[in-house]
Amino acid sequence: MCLSDRFLLWRSHHLLRMGSSNNIQAKLVLLGDMGTGKTSIALRFVKGQYFDCQESTIGAAFFSQILSLNEATVKFDIWDTAGQERYHSLAPMYYRGAAAALVVYDISSTDSFTRAKKWIQEVQRQGNPHLVMALVANKADLETKRQVDNEEGELYAQENGLFFIETSAKTAQNVKELFYEIAKRLVKARAARRSGMKLHEETQDRGRRLFCCST
Repeated sequence: MCLSDRFLLWRSHHLLRMGSSNNIQAKLVLLGDMGTGKTSIALRFVKGQYFDCQESTIGAAFFSQILSLNEATVKFDIWDTAGQERYHSLAPMYYRGAAAALVVYDISSTDSFTRAKKWIQEVQRQGNPHLVMALVANKADLETKRQVDNEEGELYAQENGLFFIETSAKTAQNVKELFYEIAKRLVKARAARRSGMKLHEETQDRGRRLFCCST
């Protein structure tokens, strides 16, 4: 870890300990088929590591990481869910109450893309209007084996109001960019909610003043 990275990490932990109002603690869940590289994405982001033979997740795995933006410090509590069908029933326990969800598919597998669509539909049915969700096309390093075109994934994401990005956990392509974009969107969403709350409170206050002063 270089000196600048150490400083940013220290600064992020310091700000969180201070309890600043610009701190966000966000639950993020990774969803998708087995073998799409969900764990590899998490490991690459959190520890900068990649393993060619990554063992399948059993149930779920937990990671945490802090990102320091100009606007806020975001602490991600990352839940990496198992992709095997036998663990599907456990998934709602992790994505309910999540601030963000990454639905991952493998660009060399049409089946994983079809499954990703089902995950998106399932999560959207929970009805969380503030959920930040991304469709992640992983294994971009397997271009010669591609089965799902970039345009196909991007179009589906646009139609469903999702952020879309192609990544490679193996080469680290766009992994940091993915989480920084999610962090930025979380900050923006919180600011919008706060503005809405202030507007609602101001409207209520004006209503009370008019009621009190009416004759």
